[in-house]
Amino acid sequence: MSSRESPVYHIADLQRLMERLRDPDTGCPWDLKQTYQSIAPYTLEECLELIDALEQGDLAHVEEELGDLLFQVIFYSQLGKEDGLFDFESVVSGITAKLLRRHPHVFKDGELEGVIADRTSIAAIKANWEAEKAAERAARAQESAMDDVPKTLSALARAQKLQKRASSVGYDFSSANKVLERLESELDELAEAREIRGQEEIENELGDVLFTVVNLARHLKVDAEAALRKSNRRFEYRVRRAEDAALAQGSRLQDESVEQLETRWSAAKAEEGNDDL
Repeated sequence: MSSRESPVYHIADLQRLMERLRDPDTGCPWDLKQTYQSIAPYTLEECLELIDALEQGDLAHVEEELGDLLFQVIFYSQLGKEDGLFDFESVVSGITAKLLRRHPHVFKDGELEGVIADRTSIAAIKANWEAEKAAERAARAQESAMDDVPKTLSALARAQKLQKRASSVGYDFSSANKVLERLESELDELAEAREIRGQEEIENELGDVLFTVVNLARHLKVDAEAALRKSNRRFEYRVRRAEDAALAQGSRLQDESVEQLETRWSAAKAEEGNDDL
């Protein structure tokens, strides 16, 4: 290898790096202080950064973000190894075994190289997947469909997950139109709460409106979290464009009239199609 070539590392090298970072005598003081709980926020941050790169179409950045996320897995695996609970190999083995179980339409007899000649329909595949997950929950002696929905999920994502679980036991609307009817009812209740002017009641009713909107998204087969992220980007884009347009004319948004702000907003909105958001 020439001096100009970068070394190529493998998963074993990354595991060894993690061991070195956690070495009690020669490791990194910051890494040595970390626990499962303390690195959890970083894991969430890395997941969100990866999702953002994917949604932005920034594929050149995806590789780096995947590496950052993989390091999180390696970190947790090292902690588990130190505690004698699990390690990277058992994590890999566990997910492989689970995916083999959940794809009987692909892996004959649950064997990695087992081939199914008769291809199963998408509907049957989904039914098998849900049945397998239900069996796994039952094996863990769960008593409720609401069990093990992470409380650390964002409110939108958790609402969507809870609604999906509730649907599996019969609590669901029959159609998107029925959800729209409920949304209108919830908006009426919010209006009534505003008349009463009880802040707690307003918060409760507004929460119901948001929860119902998430349900509508689910019925329309739209990921509520992804939809809101896109709306956030569109909103940010329009405000930034309006700010730039105002500055270009020697003005500031905060000094302009409502009419001027509306004009700039409409112009920024019209320009969206010419830029990647």
